Amino acid sequence: MRNLVFVSLVLRCTISRRVGRANHTDTSDTSPITVMPRKNLALEISLVVCALLGAFIVQAVVSQTKPPKMPKFERSNYSEEIVGIVKGETVAISESEQPSNAIPVKYDKHQSALGHAPQWDLLDAYQYTVSRAEFIHLMSNVYSVGPYWKDWFTLEAEHVLIKTHGNDLSKTYKLAFQNEVVEAKPKKFWRTRVELGESSESAPLLGLRIAIDPGHIGGDYAEIEHRRFILKDGVPPIQEGNMTLTVAELLMNQLESLGATVHLVRDKNSPVNPFRPENYYAYAESKLILNKSAVTEQSVKREADKLFYRNGEIRARAELVNQELKPDIVLCLHFNADAEPDPEDPSLYEKEHFHMILNGAYTQSELAHDDERFQCVLKILQGNHAEEAKLTAAAAASFHAESGLPPYQYTSNSSRAVNVDGNPFLWARNLIANRLYDCPVLYFEPYLMNGKDSYKRMQVGDYSGLGFVNGKLRPSIYREYVNAVTKGLVNYYTAEIVVEKPPETLSKDPQVIDPLVKVAAEADPKELQSQPEDAASESAESAEFDQSNSEVETE
Repeated sequence: MRNLVFVSLVLRCTISRRVGRANHTDTSDTSPITVMPRKNLALEISLVVCALLGAFIVQAVVSQTKPPKMPKFERSNYSEEIVGIVKGETVAISESEQPSNAIPVKYDKHQSALGHAPQWDLLDAYQYTVSRAEFIHLMSNVYSVGPYWKDWFTLEAEHVLIKTHGNDLSKTYKLAFQNEVVEAKPKKFWRTRVELGESSESAPLLGLRIAIDPGHIGGDYAEIEHRRFILKDGVPPIQEGNMTLTVAELLMNQLESLGATVHLVRDKNSPVNPFRPENYYAYAESKLILNKSAVTEQSVKREADKLFYRNGEIRARAELVNQELKPDIVLCLHFNADAEPDPEDPSLYEKEHFHMILNGAYTQSELAHDDERFQCVLKILQGNHAEEAKLTAAAAASFHAESGLPPYQYTSNSSRAVNVDGNPFLWARNLIANRLYDCPVLYFEPYLMNGKDSYKRMQVGDYSGLGFVNGKLRPSIYREYVNAVTKGLVNYYTAEIVVEKPPETLSKDPQVIDPLVKVAAEADPKELQSQPEDAASESAESAEFDQSNSEVETE
């Protein structure tokens, strides 16, 4: 349009100039000189008219190829809200508008780190979905460490009263138990094996929706998240986040070839979390102040880093899993590590181990958090544990068969773990991921990044086929991981697996899918790698290679 206006203006100016000259010409002079301006004027007018027509044609063509002009939207105030949060200012954000991983204005001792007050009325959809006996069994044997849960739950014959606010113990939520008259089905987006459609021999995982969560971040963030092991100078570091992504990519291809629909929670070595450590400074400072801890530049930064890579990152992943992917199961992939007695002089452990973690074992302090108490109840109402336990048992049996790793065992009086079904490979712990993901979670903790055998295999890297490493002919550690996970899933979804006792020995042929698993013998007690609680294998979000922060934090 601007081209047309410009041509029009040129035309008008040209005509005006030429006419002006013609008016000032002596009319009595009949020489050729006085005629030339009129001829030039006619010629130029013709040229301008042609240009004008050409401009119309060009404009018509351009209008068909140019992208439409986008309307101007009002500037979102979300970034201003975030700035307000970072500065510690009070910002009014309604619960419905607030993303689940948004940074609260300040630390609330009645919620877990970065947690928001739960909406208890969301449990209305789960009335009459669990029996009284089942509720008591799960709270007593799976979801709590000790009898502390009774401080928050008042059992009646037909319902349970749940304290909803740590700052006002008079407020309760009434949850009705299932009875002979009313029996409701739980509301959930995931499906059990029974609820899935028929599979085929060539596609045993047909229809199964899987989200693969490669643990940690890796890349440039490996050091800040303390998942980077350097044995000595000049040797490439071992970074858990990089390795879990390698396994995830290989596993995704293999599971898709068997009929599953697979998504990666992250597909690169960068955070899912939209925030960075500096965004957590105000919240970190408020947490330190409320907990009466020393507030220094270093302590605030250390706390903010932890909030970023642990709490904030996993909350962002949980939002992706629960709101967008909505899988039937989540595979949380990790590599384990034992604490280093002397971080300045690291060494490799001779004995390695493997275990899997289910959600449960909420401690007294964790149940005191309103949001964790809510998630605990939600897990029970959605029926997660029954499916999770059967799936994990099958996966553990397959992994033990494939890797030969013995089970890791927490101490019998552990304050943070509960054994599941007497299986030495299965332990319930309240970790952020297996708590916030609203579906069954298979949480793998195999190998040791600082284990003598695994360290060498990790340094060798991935390769196809078999390789001779540490005196053994075997696949790469990553493909062994993939095969173990795949076989466990195929076993579970193609056969009715009954695990009566802990797994001992299964076929180690990487080309053979293990048949129906019915274990009749317990694992050799000599294989159990029991360690003192303070030196126990640290898993998932809490593991670090130095002793400066060796406590286990599950927030």
